[in-house]
Amino acid sequence: MRLKIALVAALALTLSAAAACGDGAAGGGGADPEKKTIRIAYQAFPSGDLIVKNQGLLEKALPGYSITWTKFDSGASINTAFVAGSVDIAAIGSSPVARGLSAPLNIPYQVAFVLDVAGDNEALVARNGTNINAVADLRGKKVGTPFASTAHYSLLAALDKAGVKESELTIVDLEPQDIQAAWTRGDLDAAYTWLPSLDELKKTGKVLISSRELATAGKPTLDLGVVSTAFANAHPEAVDAWRKAEAKALDIIANDPTAAATAVGKELNISTEDAKHQLGQGVFLKPADLATSEWLGTPDKVGDLAKNLLAAAEFLKAQKKIDAVPDLATVEKAIYTKGLPDVLKY
Repeated sequence: MRLKIALVAALALTLSAAAACGDGAAGGGGADPEKKTIRIAYQAFPSGDLIVKNQGLLEKALPGYSITWTKFDSGASINTAFVAGSVDIAAIGSSPVARGLSAPLNIPYQVAFVLDVAGDNEALVARNGTNINAVADLRGKKVGTPFASTAHYSLLAALDKAGVKESELTIVDLEPQDIQAAWTRGDLDAAYTWLPSLDELKKTGKVLISSRELATAGKPTLDLGVVSTAFANAHPEAVDAWRKAEAKALDIIANDPTAAATAVGKELNISTEDAKHQLGQGVFLKPADLATSEWLGTPDKVGDLAKNLLAAAEFLKAQKKIDAVPDLATVEKAIYTKGLPDVLKY
């Protein structure tokens, strides 16, 4: 029920914002083949998506399009924007996508790219002086995390792994920047968050478990590139250009780490050295990997990413965070494999 109430409230705010901007976003303009506009939702975490934005790779590839980039703080708010019809393409975590594909949201979007696999760039940190040395010590404590995010999913997975019930602690819904402020005030005992706020928490805290460790334990999380189904149907050439730009960004991360860190640093307002350190904590695939059976797959056979999302939905259902789990066929239809693997070349 909380999710439904929050969704209605957030949806109303999104629609109001769209109307205030006068862009007709709620009308689903991105689905019009004649309207050459792309509305991109991005998040401030180190990834190839920030390189695409900073270097204007998509603008160079699609000079006839008007492209706007809007910063969001979490996948939950991006899901709300998709429901409102105000976003065409977005960078969003796998747990919010699993929620989006499940009831009650049932968002008509598709996964078209894997931006990164969460490693040490997401983690659970306990504040110094709280006498918390393991996940089991969180009983009776206050923990912050952005609800409906990959970090929230990983926190629940960590608690489950340690045999700790959610009811045995207080989990507070806070965006990363708010976590940092609450941490400084001493309002939180621990937090599960991602870079760049994670690095700030580490300065006065201890890492209990990272998303890399949880992935090894069978609960991997990813940052994905998703596109609204209506937009993909109306503008397949734009989706191809976007995937090529993201593929180029992955190659820049792999082959020119200084250029990658410089671009990411500018977007995050941090030094190139700090950006290089943060990029080094994530796991980035090679473009060709996306078309393999482990990830997106091909038009002939959808990859195991669908099973990953289904497993995430099943876990969320067990945690009573969603109403129902979609079947595998539904999730497979939400994997956008058109043109793979050829479209990943540029």
